[in-house]
Amino acid sequence: MQKKWWHGKIAYQIYPKSFMDSNGDGIGDLKGIMSRLPYLKHLGVDIIWISPIYVSPFVDQGYDVADYQNIDPIFGSMADFDELLAKTKALGMDIIMDLVVNHCSSEHQWFKKACADLNSKEAGYFYFVKGRNGGAPDNLRSYFGGSVWDKIPGHENEDLYYLHYFAKQQPDLNWSNPALREEIYKMVNWWLDKGIAGFRIDAIHSVMKDLSFPGLPADDIDGLCHASKMNAKMFSKLGIYLSELRDRTFKPHDAFTVGEAFSPSKEVLEAFIGDDGYFSTLFDLSCREVIEAAPSYMEYKKLTVKQFRDCIFGTQQMYNGIGMSAPIIENHDEPRGVSYFMPPYLNNAEGAKAIATVLMLLRGIPFIYQGQEIGMTNTRFDSIDEHEDLFAHDEYNKAKARGWSDADALAICNEHGRDNARTPMLWDDSENAGFTTGKPWMKLHQDHKTLNVKAQYHDENSVFNYYRALIALRKSKEHFDCLTWGAFEPVSVNDAVIAYKRLGESETILVVVNTAKEPLVYETEAEGTLLLSCNEASCTGRTLTLGCGGGAVLSFKK
Repeated sequence: MQKKWWHGKIAYQIYPKSFMDSNGDGIGDLKGIMSRLPYLKHLGVDIIWISPIYVSPFVDQGYDVADYQNIDPIFGSMADFDELLAKTKALGMDIIMDLVVNHCSSEHQWFKKACADLNSKEAGYFYFVKGRNGGAPDNLRSYFGGSVWDKIPGHENEDLYYLHYFAKQQPDLNWSNPALREEIYKMVNWWLDKGIAGFRIDAIHSVMKDLSFPGLPADDIDGLCHASKMNAKMFSKLGIYLSELRDRTFKPHDAFTVGEAFSPSKEVLEAFIGDDGYFSTLFDLSCREVIEAAPSYMEYKKLTVKQFRDCIFGTQQMYNGIGMSAPIIENHDEPRGVSYFMPPYLNNAEGAKAIATVLMLLRGIPFIYQGQEIGMTNTRFDSIDEHEDLFAHDEYNKAKARGWSDADALAICNEHGRDNARTPMLWDDSENAGFTTGKPWMKLHQDHKTLNVKAQYHDENSVFNYYRALIALRKSKEHFDCLTWGAFEPVSVNDAVIAYKRLGESETILVVVNTAKEPLVYETEAEGTLLLSCNEASCTGRTLTLGCGGGAVLSFKK
């Protein structure tokens, strides 16, 4: 595997609406991010991924882009972005942007021109398709519920539909059109020429469509089939577009790119993230794939520790010798990892340290999501009206339609909802958690008085400083080679233990985490050096003792 500039880096995702507000309007902005750059540097971050800040109506929180080359005024201006970029670089960090090109906003000029003139070049940028048998062209279900098809605005009396895998205000872009792809490449190169280091590529698994629109067997009582199943069917053909995107944009700039792509098989992995792959890396979304195999929140099942471990280990083993994954436990589309993947008795600081030990030493480029580094848990929403996410409202309505009570329908949204990760960052114990001097755009976490950066920053036993220690260990001169390029090897103990080795040329590093209530006594193969531990953990000779949530990292020299 060729060594790249981004190997050994630590990435951090910022959800800008909820990170830091500088002007008191209750919404995070670019100047707010600027004010917290020293914090990110202190944590040990190298690459900052900023979720969409483009002009948008915010139907889907910015993932409905109305102008790809302008900053939405709620975040600031392009001058603010240029200043942010310069200050980030001055601190030795890089910025990557969100690239949202499976779809755009219905407010984008392309879509407006397309609807105004069905013979225009812009009409070819979208999927405008005739209906079938008096209805929609096929039976795919949108990610946000209901059909992926709606009548073209201004042409409601005609048998013509446009395609949207997400909200109806997010028309899918027609990648089969070369003119559309040229527009996209021009825009991508414009940002890279500006000086950003690369992109996180949103929903790229959806850009390849079967243009015959055959539909698929229904997977629920509504007679529809989830669009993700068509994505899986078309996955092997994505390379037609992705190789061109790489060659025309990413490769000439030596950009760092991380793709959001579900279900990559070992057979296609080399093409995706090998030395000449479409992307630098892919997010490990294996846990979400297992959970989201069910059609709705009502059928979602939280993973056991064993299932969580097996998903992570499966990805790590598949990537061995091919490339690097991007391990994550949460992002803007998921509940908080410590609440979702740890047992209830570890939905706390001890659990946050335990899961951090697992995540941060895996092979790949680990991504930390804002607030994860202080152990933020799920937020308690008291009403569906406190949820901003379209998906949560759709799931709530589906549950109510099936006879669920208000309380039960709300409970599944609270447990599985994406808004858990979108509540404001907790900076201190003031009224609005130091996020804003105004009214926060979204509900604050219920524990913000005690769970915040200020409370943890100088506490050597805090979750925050444990993340700093893990990052420092990854970057240390002595262990960098092993923890960056060393192979991954699973270690079997029991169903409550997550253990693995990183195999370097001159050392082996063993990571062991106990999630059971009962203490674990584990005999290592040889006597090693304890590099780092959390919660109740000790090592005497070859005997490792871990309490509930205990984690240990040991080095064995060869």
